[in-house]
Amino acid sequence: MAGILYLVGTPIGNLEDMTLRGIRTLKEADLIAAEDTRTSRRLLDAYGIITPLTSYHKFNEEEKGEALLGRLLSGESVALITDAGMPGISDPGEVLVRKCREHHVEVTAVPGPAACITGLAISGADTRAFVFEGFLPADNRDKKRVLERMKTETRTMVFYEAPHRLRKTLAVFGETVGSDRGITLCRELTKKFEEVRRLSIEEALKETEEREPRGEYVVIVDGISEEALAADRAKGFAGMDAAEHVAMYERQGMTRKEAMKAAAADRGIPKRELYAALLKEQEG
Repeated sequence: MAGILYLVGTPIGNLEDMTLRGIRTLKEADLIAAEDTRTSRRLLDAYGIITPLTSYHKFNEEEKGEALLGRLLSGESVALITDAGMPGISDPGEVLVRKCREHHVEVTAVPGPAACITGLAISGADTRAFVFEGFLPADNRDKKRVLERMKTETRTMVFYEAPHRLRKTLAVFGETVGSDRGITLCRELTKKFEEVRRLSIEEALKETEEREPRGEYVVIVDGISEEALAADRAKGFAGMDAAEHVAMYERQGMTRKEAMKAAAADRGIPKRELYAALLKEQEG
């Protein structure tokens, strides 16, 4: 009978955030696979955990994943941990989980802290709906391409960023979503010098120019408001004739009534006002 793969959440800073179940699981597992064995040793030593340790990181996840899968299929239990947080969330784990699912090996999680959720919860941003993007591409052109797609995102956006890339990332944020957009910068979460700053992107950029960023960051960007989104759409269609606008939707398969309703919404005007514009264009 195959063993079980345990995805064990570990503290993102404060060692006291380790759960009792997490400690027990690490003690009872046959093997612990860790992103960095040196980093994880500190945690294991703190809780008297002497379970054998092996490395599993993004540079060996295919090869080592096969070896770990073999041990699981032979009946051993493996606990997977990363340097901090939940395995698989912007950290190694996804590949091994997929292998286990393909071979019908049971996978279960022992929940623990996640920097993205911790930062979001204390940010003061809208938490009703959010999208987690993890680390953006290092290349500024690729980064800008991703953010261009997100500038009309109404949900709160959560990112991770390294300190040496933060300033450039903020500059790209300003170019795409706008320098006046609200942002929260979280660093050193759960640690002694935890810092949470809520300000505008312009203010955040100015701060990073005055003070060198340090520590890993969780960056939370407000989504665009529905009002601002409607205004942007209206600007985009301002140069289009009302008839042309309605015809665009009719070509997509909408009825005349549906097309008029959609065009009026784009322009941020009542349907009767759009109808009046159509009549005026016909008369002209």
